[in-house]
Amino acid sequence: MASSTPAYRGDADLARLLQEAGIGRSVEDIRDLIAGVNAAPDGSRPDRWLELVGVELPAELEAQLRALRDMVARPVLPQQGDHADRLGRLRAELQRRGLHGFVVPRADEHQGEYVPLRANRMAWLTGFTGSAGMVVVTLDAAAIFVDGRYTLQVRQQVDAASYDYRSLTDEFHGDWAAANLRAGQKLGFDPWLVTVGWVERMRAALARTGAELVALDSNPVDAVWHDQPPPPLGLIEPHPVEFAGKSSADKRAEVAAELRAHQTRAAMLTQPDSIAWLLNIRGSDVPCTPLPLSFAIVRDTGDVDWFVDGRKLAPDLALHLGNQVSVRAPEELGPALDALGAEKAAVRVDPATAAVSIFDRLHAAGARVEREADPCVMPKAMKNPVELEGARAAHRRDGAAMVRYLAWLDREAPKGGLDEIAAAERLLETRRQVADFRDQSFDTIAGAGPNGAIVHYHAQPETNRKIERDSLFLLDSGGQYLDGTTDITRTIAVGTPSAEMKRHFTLVLKGNIALSVARFPKGTTGSQLDALARQFLWAEGLDYDHGTGHGVGSFLSVHEGPARIAKIPSTVALQPGMILSNEPGYYKTGAYGIRIENLIVVQPVEVPGAERPMLGFEIITLCPIDRRLVDASLLTAAEREWLNSYHARVRETLSPLVEGAERDWLVLATEAV
Repeated sequence: MASSTPAYRGDADLARLLQEAGIGRSVEDIRDLIAGVNAAPDGSRPDRWLELVGVELPAELEAQLRALRDMVARPVLPQQGDHADRLGRLRAELQRRGLHGFVVPRADEHQGEYVPLRANRMAWLTGFTGSAGMVVVTLDAAAIFVDGRYTLQVRQQVDAASYDYRSLTDEFHGDWAAANLRAGQKLGFDPWLVTVGWVERMRAALARTGAELVALDSNPVDAVWHDQPPPPLGLIEPHPVEFAGKSSADKRAEVAAELRAHQTRAAMLTQPDSIAWLLNIRGSDVPCTPLPLSFAIVRDTGDVDWFVDGRKLAPDLALHLGNQVSVRAPEELGPALDALGAEKAAVRVDPATAAVSIFDRLHAAGARVEREADPCVMPKAMKNPVELEGARAAHRRDGAAMVRYLAWLDREAPKGGLDEIAAAERLLETRRQVADFRDQSFDTIAGAGPNGAIVHYHAQPETNRKIERDSLFLLDSGGQYLDGTTDITRTIAVGTPSAEMKRHFTLVLKGNIALSVARFPKGTTGSQLDALARQFLWAEGLDYDHGTGHGVGSFLSVHEGPARIAKIPSTVALQPGMILSNEPGYYKTGAYGIRIENLIVVQPVEVPGAERPMLGFEIITLCPIDRRLVDASLLTAAEREWLNSYHARVRETLSPLVEGAERDWLVLATEAV
């Protein structure tokens, strides 16, 4: 079959087309641009990168640019390759530098959940592709530390002959490093990839044996990763106020007022979602989250210095930003920190997320560093009315897509030919048809039977399982829409569920309901509510090992701070406008997993006779809960009424958005129990 893209006619021809279009860039510049574009995810609009060359390009030039992109090599996924050889090369580099060990975190300079291909050094070195972990390499030993989500995955992906498997949560990797180093030996680390707290804890651990922790000017992994991808160049574009609900100027004024109230000259912003929120911009540098990787300094005047590769900026972005935002090259960040130090300025830096390199540079320059939370985190979490209405609208459209998908799944799964990967791909294709869809909000968790018991399971060709009759299928997924971010888990019965499955499902459902209907005084934290969701499982000696809820962004990160609902103590009170997940679960190893997840909004509520302001939750996720898995005898009258009322609302809201057999399925799926 002939290709839809014409053949590339050569650099000379492209140079002519660029000149004729009035674009003053060389072919070499275009090749560098494309290399960076190829290092970023395509998302749902793979041709938007052409705007980085120019707007309204001639059709012939567009065709040649696409053809050239097809010729430029895409970065190889970093987890592929000879990992034993890579480990050997790293050790040789450490010896060359006079080091006796090195720490490789699964992190980039922003401590983000999703990292670009260039920063996934752990995957390149070990083959491990999980979203959290730590590797410590010495000259004669190595260990990889992962949490309970990845116990099985790490054994499938990482060679036991090269690495010890260790627990990230039960053992501090600094203790392992101390046990494998002697007095006077040096353990290197990249100060851009760790926080102040990590450095302080690691130094304390090494001090017990006399080993030394050494900050390095360059990363030794980068020195031996010869085909390391370039930094990603994903298009950065305005996020319209019709979705943001508040102008960037207003947000900057509020942050500036917060700084002035604390007599702070500036705040260092290292989290890309904070910068995206503050400037009303969205990017495409990493998968699943519309983030522009960059740094920013916001001052008490409302002025912002934004350190970002200018090649990523959409043509209309300068007008959107206004004259209080200065776009500066990334390499200017260091001198800007030095300038703050020269002013003896008070600078706010978040110790939980900022790289220790930022702190070290400011301290060395003479700044007064204030260890305080990122000033954008709390206002970003407390969604304004426009963002909340956008979230509701996104969930209505997403709910209709879920109905179309689940109706299809109910027809196809019992036939026995469907597998996890095919099921996840069909769901993505269904969401792609939804208005304003931009990407998945995370990689879909589609766990059939025993794979559903792996909490953060991601189907791979070597683990891909058929969806069998008389089993459970756990489906956790979400979408990024211009007006909101969704995250929903449904557990689906395929065939006839066992009585045990129904009992466990109903215990999880009871916990979900208990949290949904909670009323609590202002000032309550998520950790104070967590037991509501677990109580029915606890009563039978059962539990789950993940949090009950996490914050969710507004067309931003699906895992957003600072609030959460979990056993881990928290000092962050739940505030009106926060969107969180409600996702209790139960997992029977080797058999099945159960999770029921809705997104909920913290809202003020009227409680008769209340002596203080009270809060509660509004459920914004709209999708049937599988009635076939409900043991109605375990529900109280109030719980049954809740379920029937929720399903009536789902049916009433979504029926106009689906038709034919899908509407018929929705009616049956939401019948009263």
